[in-house]
Amino acid sequence: MLFPEITPAQKRKNFREALKSGKLLQMPGSWSPLASMAIEKAGFDGVYISGSVLSNDLGYPDIGLTSLTEVAQRGRQIARTTSLPTIIDIDTGFGEPMSATRTVQEMIEMGLAGCHIEDQVNPKRCGHLDGKSLVTRDEAARKVAAAARGKKLDENFLLIARTDARASEGLDAAIDRAKAYIDAGADCIFTEALENEKEFEKFRKAVSVPLLANMTEFGKGRLFTYTELSNLGYNIVIYPVTTFRLAMGATVAGLAEIKAKGTQEGLLEKMQTRKDLYALTRYDEYNSFDQNIFNFTLK
Repeated sequence: MLFPEITPAQKRKNFREALKSGKLLQMPGSWSPLASMAIEKAGFDGVYISGSVLSNDLGYPDIGLTSLTEVAQRGRQIARTTSLPTIIDIDTGFGEPMSATRTVQEMIEMGLAGCHIEDQVNPKRCGHLDGKSLVTRDEAARKVAAAARGKKLDENFLLIARTDARASEGLDAAIDRAKAYIDAGADCIFTEALENEKEFEKFRKAVSVPLLANMTEFGKGRLFTYTELSNLGYNIVIYPVTTFRLAMGATVAGLAEIKAKGTQEGLLEKMQTRKDLYALTRYDEYNSFDQNIFNFTLK
């Protein structure tokens, strides 16, 4: 009961099989174990953990300040509460190539189903900001190859290579990098900050492995619909910061109302009810379990 009955290895196997189905898999971002449970209850295909959100939730900007230990432990907490596969952002791999190998091993041991590693210079920045700097294609490919070596613990673990080259080097260079990363062992490609439908289409035609589309708000391009991305032939779509932005937007607005009115009475209809929270956390099941253990009396 404390953990889903499905094992992390089975989650990874299921994820691989789902990718073969041809269906576009929707993976909203989760910033807490409880959010993961809500994502599963809503009927999505998987869970995504954003490095940006993990940094922001700790009060840091998204510039690579988090450590492997922080990300791995938070990844485990978020992934373990759902039977869905969870993929996580490992930024630039937390060091040089050997560190990337270890990072992938850690993520497998923590129950993740996949991760993505990027080709930015560390300290990195959000993929939809200007002024990003990239390591060379060959340097990035070496790190991808090292990360792929970490998959020996479970070959079903999905290694996703992210390239931020579109903004600084152009679309053709991004495609060239993607092909190099595939040759190095990447199972899937995440191309960041494409700007229009033609670019999505061109990338899909040029690359044969599964592709991940990032539908983040306030970014470089417009927000494509599920149908549009499916028709373009993409395999995974993430909504990395959506649930976090919704939660923080509601929190800030609620705090302002309490400060102004001196009560939260007017906010009740916007809140998750106690009943719904208890249902999501399976309060009755835990209570029944506890009563079944302590079902005796002392004389």
